[in-house]
Amino acid sequence: MPWKVSDPVSERLDFVRRWLDGERVVDLCHEFGISRKTAYKMRARFEELGPRGLFDLTRARKTQELRTPLEVEKVVLSVREKHPTWGPKKIYAWLLAREPGFKLPCPATMGNILTRNHVVRRRMRRKTFMPYGAPLREAVRPNDVWCADFKGQFKLGHGRYCYPLTITDRFSRYVIKCEALESTRTETAITVFDQAFRERGLPSIIRTDNGTPFAGPGLWALTRLSVRWLRLGIWPERIAPSHPEQNGQHERMHLVLKQETTRPAGANFLQQQERFDRFVHVYNSERPHEALGQRPPASVYAQSLRQMPKKLPDPEYPLHDATLRVHPSGDLWLTKRDYFRVSSVLARELVGVREIDDGRWLITFMQLDLGHYDCRTRRFEPIQKEPTN
Repeated sequence: MPWKVSDPVSERLDFVRRWLDGERVVDLCHEFGISRKTAYKMRARFEELGPRGLFDLTRARKTQELRTPLEVEKVVLSVREKHPTWGPKKIYAWLLAREPGFKLPCPATMGNILTRNHVVRRRMRRKTFMPYGAPLREAVRPNDVWCADFKGQFKLGHGRYCYPLTITDRFSRYVIKCEALESTRTETAITVFDQAFRERGLPSIIRTDNGTPFAGPGLWALTRLSVRWLRLGIWPERIAPSHPEQNGQHERMHLVLKQETTRPAGANFLQQQERFDRFVHVYNSERPHEALGQRPPASVYAQSLRQMPKKLPDPEYPLHDATLRVHPSGDLWLTKRDYFRVSSVLARELVGVREIDDGRWLITFMQLDLGHYDCRTRRFEPIQKEPTN
């Protein structure tokens, strides 16, 4: 004999039928665990609609008070038909000036109307410059390559998120920094890296992923942080997008860091930083590393001979025709007539310009050729070839 299948509709149908057969409603309500108000509602729906009235009714609103009237949609679409290049903001302003007593929806709603009726021409996607994936350098001595990353954020005991910024030396596996930060803001990251440079000297390369604040959407994916590294003589090396295994050594350290310092997390940033500091000491000075012949990283690591300068040196361009400073807005002025947008991250930076053809100029920052400016067309054409360090 098969098992009986019970569901809310079957229970309601059984309840109503037993009630109609003469059983007392009080006893039935007690048995089924429902109120008398619900019981009378179920019986009324059964008497009106039959068994299908016992199914759950939709909870959707029967009326939509804020729905744009059809007449208003027709007006918006008629204006769009007359002016096919107008967007919702222009249509809104045009109707507002000519129909002062007309109740208009906001521009965002007008945009939804245009989209819903398929009269909006899809814009071309804005051109972005993919972060370059240059060949990765192999570290043969300490400070050849540093690896840096923001370990995944986690919540502290007081409810705020912690963003650990970690820096390691690839050759020795030495953890240079592990800082509990409140965000991934560029200014905070610059402070941490500058402190590491003052304590350990300057590396030749810093390897990161393509996230904030290490890479951006502009030329060569430069950010204010990577621009600062270039001025210090440090090459910003990036792994290929979606390939964390290229920085697997650093990611493996993150696994140990998570296991030993975040389960459970500290109550606040001070407690969490104390856990990080203890981890760094043990990881560097006590924990044997198989790749180092079971020696701790501190026995292999040595500070860099290149020291952090007191003042950030300005780049020099002896092979260029001129050295110009980028405007704070990110524009570069060749002449009073010829100016163009370079990049906001290069604001106030010195770039080299060299005329390689009649009216065609090469724009360079440090060892990066940014692009060409043509005085005849007044267009700046970015160079998208892979750079070499």
